Amino acid sequence: METIGREVVIENEMGLHARSAAKIVQISERFDSQISLCRDGNVADGKSILDILTLACPKGSVIRVEATGPDAEQAIREITGLILRGFEEK
Repeated sequence: METIGREVVIENEMGLHARSAAKIVQISERFDSQISLCRDGNVADGKSILDILTLACPKGSVIRVEATGPDAEQAIREITGLILRGFEEK
């Protein structure tokens, strides 16, 4: 099965913190696909808050969101959309 992905920049002031990681996990858990977040060669499970937090992403970080599975395109679209909207923190 093909893996698809997209790079996005973390734009919110606080970076990728626990609340924003929880939002990613909430979205990821709705999908059957395997979802990963990647930064500087490190890979985190998109369905694990602790894993995502190990990426340590401050504002301006570039991360790649990848998904493999039957609903991968929709998962990428929703997760990258959340990130591009600054995790809806404003």
